[in-house]
Amino acid sequence: MDVSHLLDGLNEPQRKAVAADEGPLLVLAGAGSGKTRVLTHRVAWLVQAFSYSPLSILAVTFTNKAASEMRGRIEQMLGFPVAGMWMGTFHGLSHRLLRAHWQEAGLPENFQIIDSDDQKRVIKRLITSMELDDAYWQPKQGQIFINHHKEAGRRARDVQAGHDPQQQQWTRVYQEYEAYCQRAGIVDFAELLLRSWEMMHNNEILRLRYRERFRAVLVDEFQDTNNIQYRWLKEFVGPQSNIMVVGDDDQSIYSWRGAEVENIRKFEKDFSGTEMVRLEQNYRSTSTILNAANAVISRNQGRMGKTLWTDGEDGDLIRLYAAFNEVDEARFTVDRIKNWVEEGNLRSEVAILYRSNAQSRSFEEALFNAAVPYRVYGGLRFFERAEIKDALAYLRLTLNHDDDTSFERIVNVPTRGIGNRTLDIVRQHARANSQTMWHSSSELIQGNDLTARAANALRSFLELIDAMATQMSELELFEQVEHMLGQTDLLAFHGNAKGEKAETRVENLKELVTAARNYYQDEEEEMEPLSAFLAHAALEAGEGQAEAWEDCVQLMSLHSAKGLEFPLVFLSGMEEGLFPSQHALNDPARLEEERRLCYVGMTRAMKQLYITYAEVRRLYGRENYTTPSRFLQEIPAEAIEEVRTRTGGYQAAWQGHQQYDTESSALPGSSAGDLPLGARVLHDKFGEGVIMNVEGKGEHTRVQVNFEYAGIKWLVLSFAKLTRL
Repeated sequence: MDVSHLLDGLNEPQRKAVAADEGPLLVLAGAGSGKTRVLTHRVAWLVQAFSYSPLSILAVTFTNKAASEMRGRIEQMLGFPVAGMWMGTFHGLSHRLLRAHWQEAGLPENFQIIDSDDQKRVIKRLITSMELDDAYWQPKQGQIFINHHKEAGRRARDVQAGHDPQQQQWTRVYQEYEAYCQRAGIVDFAELLLRSWEMMHNNEILRLRYRERFRAVLVDEFQDTNNIQYRWLKEFVGPQSNIMVVGDDDQSIYSWRGAEVENIRKFEKDFSGTEMVRLEQNYRSTSTILNAANAVISRNQGRMGKTLWTDGEDGDLIRLYAAFNEVDEARFTVDRIKNWVEEGNLRSEVAILYRSNAQSRSFEEALFNAAVPYRVYGGLRFFERAEIKDALAYLRLTLNHDDDTSFERIVNVPTRGIGNRTLDIVRQHARANSQTMWHSSSELIQGNDLTARAANALRSFLELIDAMATQMSELELFEQVEHMLGQTDLLAFHGNAKGEKAETRVENLKELVTAARNYYQDEEEEMEPLSAFLAHAALEAGEGQAEAWEDCVQLMSLHSAKGLEFPLVFLSGMEEGLFPSQHALNDPARLEEERRLCYVGMTRAMKQLYITYAEVRRLYGRENYTTPSRFLQEIPAEAIEEVRTRTGGYQAAWQGHQQYDTESSALPGSSAGDLPLGARVLHDKFGEGVIMNVEGKGEHTRVQVNFEYAGIKWLVLSFAKLTRL
């Protein structure tokens, strides 16, 4: 079969990656270099050139949207559907494995997935039941602790708490949490991966079966994988398997989520004989933007080496604006956006990027006042809305009466007279007898521990769920949702609520019926439609947009911008302590990730890039005098056009900041002697802090100190009476 057409339109490195021999393949794909195209063409090449069955290919992406787009492109190239091909996210594929092998995984057949909010609620209840003060033992911290260890492949029994009392206590919470989830038949997102990895790792027959099935494994965004995800992948790759990973170490910006950039750096060592292909031709940005981004990222150490280039035009210079404050920064940005639109361009082609979400307020206010439509990217998603989660909890409880999370969420929604005291009795009884809340409720109704009113209310609730479970069993999926809404009075409950959001909530609940009607279940999934739909809802939470797109300016954090592109980009808040963040200034590893984040932000721009910073910024309720970001100094001066220059320019401001760092850093006028940048000091009123910046000379010297409790303050050194610690 002639397969040469699969290479049409590809550049030479792309062709090399697509048509590579069987074996481990690492594709270093720079921003805008066509990595998705390479992945889809590689799948088609394996099928047509190497005669692979689509059923023998495992493809892992980081979003369901990416998987859907890739599947569509592959089917278009091949000319036939590939419905049986395993393609999806780590969590989605892990869920598929656990559904198929629930017994081997030690799970009940009808186990349910809980999302992040429900996980936090479970942890909060456990902290309360363990008689811990949740003001100190905060559920969010417990959630971070548990998920961190799961992502590292550690069960509670594997945690080395040492002699640290706090770590020991959190480990006990983790143990209680594991027991609770096993008893209730629920799994969180981190558990999906850990449980499926354990199953594969400990079951040789199952592992060999899947290694024999999947002749090829392909992974997108490999630089974003964490410890357990990488170990998960290795279980599917045997001596006869081919693995292709595509990623960019320069775009690894999710260490706070557990991603380990070292995974891509050690791939060649873990898979001997790896072939490496670099995709460096960028099809997105102008040469000026790419050269500037290359100059910034080149400052990082230990890179695998890659330089973006384009055969397109040089384009406009990067425009730098030194704002007086954040209000002026927002005003300037909005004025330039209005000019862009007046020239016949779309508002949706514009993105305002920021390091901290708190920065969005000034932009939102300026856009609103100027009557410029805007949208904060990453708003609340459909399946994350409270009324939708209530409805899904009812559906989950009809399938699995032991789901305590769903039970507690909707036992008194709509209000049916089941108060906190009644629930406390049920919880205590459940804990004392190692039972679920459903089972405990059934027993308590028969006893004398509840008031007659409470017992009747609980009985009515249990009977409602049982009746729905029976009545819905023969209905179509969308009819099941309709029936649930009718029986539970959720529509009336939310519709009768006060406020303008009531109508929206009712519309959302009605839209859930549409979502169920339009839901397509994979033919290979041997699940009841309702179970499949609930799993889909849990896995989709946090992906996709809640509202339809309109022509409006996009506001988003730099982390949210990864993978997107816009003709016009405003990169705001380029100031030391903000970007790079304060936490990164004294941590080389964090600083390199901040630089990668800057690289990502710059390479979102296709035609025009504006960079802004404020001389004074009020953020988190405090006013701070700022220093231009060090990243500005790393951009070649010939690539920058200063629209408004602060006194002496951004470079002079940076040099003034640096002089105390590169020359002895002595600050006169202090009774404590020399005070270098980064020194810890004590102030009589503000307490302990760290010196961040210095301005002026002699008796006029001012220092910027980040106090632990009082925040950031500028002090005249001759009057401050700082003591070095």
